Amino acid sequence: MGDHGHGHGHAHGAGGHAGHSHGVSADADRRWLAIALTLITVFMAAEVAVGIIASSLALISDAAHMLTDAASIVLALVAMRLSARPARGGFTYGLKRAEILSAQANGLTLLLLGAWLAYEAVRRLISPPEVEGGLMLATALVGIAVNLAATWCLSKANRSSLNVEGAYQHILNDLFAFIGTAVAALIVVLTGFARADAIATLVVVALMVKAGYGLVRDSGRIFLEAAPAGFDPDAIGDELAGQPSVVEIHDLHVWTITSGEPALSAHVLVEPGGDCHAVRRHLQHLLRARHGIGHATLQVDHLGEDVDAADLLQITTPSAEPPEHCDDAHGPVHRPGPHEH
Repeated sequence: MGDHGHGHGHAHGAGGHAGHSHGVSADADRRWLAIALTLITVFMAAEVAVGIIASSLALISDAAHMLTDAASIVLALVAMRLSARPARGGFTYGLKRAEILSAQANGLTLLLLGAWLAYEAVRRLISPPEVEGGLMLATALVGIAVNLAATWCLSKANRSSLNVEGAYQHILNDLFAFIGTAVAALIVVLTGFARADAIATLVVVALMVKAGYGLVRDSGRIFLEAAPAGFDPDAIGDELAGQPSVVEIHDLHVWTITSGEPALSAHVLVEPGGDCHAVRRHLQHLLRARHGIGHATLQVDHLGEDVDAADLLQITTPSAEPPEHCDDAHGPVHRPGPHEH
């Protein structure tokens, strides 16, 4: 009969989360992030003072950006600790999505900081102040070295984590900011064109908006339970429906628990007399091997198991369409052969 006892098949164990593994341990991630945080914090304090002395908006904006860099790394480290806690009580997935909250916060801070810097840059384009080009250039060159080191540290961590990627994008954008500041400072020194400082800031703002939007978009998709990028639920449903003994797939959902951890649930109808347990095991193996979905919950029933005898006679008629099996099924129904979604 229906595979009720084992129909909710969670693919845990050795291959339970095939899409979640990576070559960097959580401890190594935290170590690399902590090193980058130290480098950034020390340099940021010095840059604030120099930016005020040199009257350079580019340097002050870099320092403000570095403050968000430091905050993003702290947030990432806290999120790592929270996500490592085991599931308990009402948090049936644990706190894994703390990492996604961190990534979204990093994206939002990039967008908000970009808006403020754009306003200040336009104001200085209209009325440029005197800028100490030499001091600005020296600080920017040191900043490039510091951010190169910090960027390298974060590149060693697991960037498939949206949380780590958020911190990485912060620091990478800061590296671009220092390069722009150095170019602007060189122009100020050679030509005295003070507006180069504000122009460099606007270039960096464009990069910040691009990175911030990407983080907010990707984290938003996870919170809205959208299918992970690169996954086509309709194609997966058709693939499952085409397997031996499978009559119908419906109530199919594909989502992301946290970065690198896709999940799937579906209601599977098996032909009368089919082996529900064997079908479930086969489908879970297929999902893990072809799509990297190790966390699959499949409710497997025999076709017609919950309908009256008269309806069952209609079901077994070759030309008849299988009836709706759920009172409130979501999404399209997938059956063997060509069909509309």
